[in-house]
Amino acid sequence: QWLVVLLFSLLGFAQGLLWNTWGPIQNSARLAFGFGGWDIALLVFWGPIGFAPCFFFMWLMDKKGGLRVTVLLTSSLMVLGAGLRCVPVSDLEIRKKLIHGGQLLNGLAGPTVMNAAPFLSTTWFSPDERATATAIASLLNYLGAAGAFLVGPLVVPSPNGTSRHSLASQSNTEHIKDRIEAVLYAEFGMVSLIFSAALAYFPSRPPFPPSVAAASQRLSYRRSFCRLLSNFRFLMIALAYAIPLGVFSGWSGVLDLILTPVHVSQVDAGWIGFWSIVGGCVVGIAMARFADFIRGMLKFILLLLLSGATLASTWFTLTCLTSVTHLPLTTATLYTSCILLGIFLNSSVPIFFELFVETVYPVPEGITCGVVTFLSNVFMGALLFFLTFYHTEFSWFNWCLPGSCLLSLLLILCFRESYDRLYLDVVVSV
Repeated sequence: QWLVVLLFSLLGFAQGLLWNTWGPIQNSARLAFGFGGWDIALLVFWGPIGFAPCFFFMWLMDKKGGLRVTVLLTSSLMVLGAGLRCVPVSDLEIRKKLIHGGQLLNGLAGPTVMNAAPFLSTTWFSPDERATATAIASLLNYLGAAGAFLVGPLVVPSPNGTSRHSLASQSNTEHIKDRIEAVLYAEFGMVSLIFSAALAYFPSRPPFPPSVAAASQRLSYRRSFCRLLSNFRFLMIALAYAIPLGVFSGWSGVLDLILTPVHVSQVDAGWIGFWSIVGGCVVGIAMARFADFIRGMLKFILLLLLSGATLASTWFTLTCLTSVTHLPLTTATLYTSCILLGIFLNSSVPIFFELFVETVYPVPEGITCGVVTFLSNVFMGALLFFLTFYHTEFSWFNWCLPGSCLLSLLLILCFRESYDRLYLDVVVSV
């Protein structure tokens, strides 16, 4: 069962890596491929656009093909998208269109890698391991985005540090372009290997259900949507998840663009993004393991995490307004505030997922998580849409972070938790 989680997690890691390829190296991509600020924002924007057919993938997973068919379809889209980005075309306009097309195909893989973790954990794991499996399967996608923050700036040189001559020198441009293409080819090879492994071994379900909930009958597709849309408590926590996570995903995708005006280098921005997501993954898995040991504490854990996220995002926003607040703007303060923000928000993802499923059971896990991640991508897409028009000044973008975290905290405070799936597994099975 852990091999299934490993394969699924690697798929999520690769999808996050490909999605976040361009943000951390946006200065280099501008020089090598002629990208503008609109192009960089759009390359990130293809992620939420790819969620348009989200409910088709959830229907395929819950009602028709199961995990195997859905994972194979998703990984094949990623292979095709990664391949399009590598097509060696000399015409820069055609090359840019191929890169945008590749990012869109990779975005179409997002619904599966971001939504299927609770379905996988319920199908394969007992109640005392479900939260941990959900955390590993869902957070590796974020770790892939963190890997892009690390790999991109380390492999691809920044324009202002690669040559003593003019930034527009032909040798400098060609060198940067060659390094970017090396990253694209490496990512294509990685995705192809994962697809081959999934094709060779990825079962739809285990021979025997691990729990009562795994073997129980779920609601139909139509009844599930009616149940979700009429459940006020679910809508509360769906917004509590979608607003801050959508804003944070869009913000982290263009972090280099945001930190450039405050004179943070491409490499430093990459390290800030990397450690913020890695910290969130580590703490998220630890929190999920804690939730497996001490059940019924999901709301309390979310209150702690969202309180920390509100404070950290406020600190970062005020620090960037140094001319007004006179707070010290140093690499250390930016590192600390961004890393804390990433830790608090990213680690809340598996806790939210488990709470969603517990609240609306017996609605299928894929449909439940599909709705909330679709909402999250709607908020992310709206934010990035505005960014494509207002990409010269970012104070409004930074203020969206503490506002969204505070709103989420208030919604969780008003939420009344219940554990319907856990009750079935623990009480009914006894």
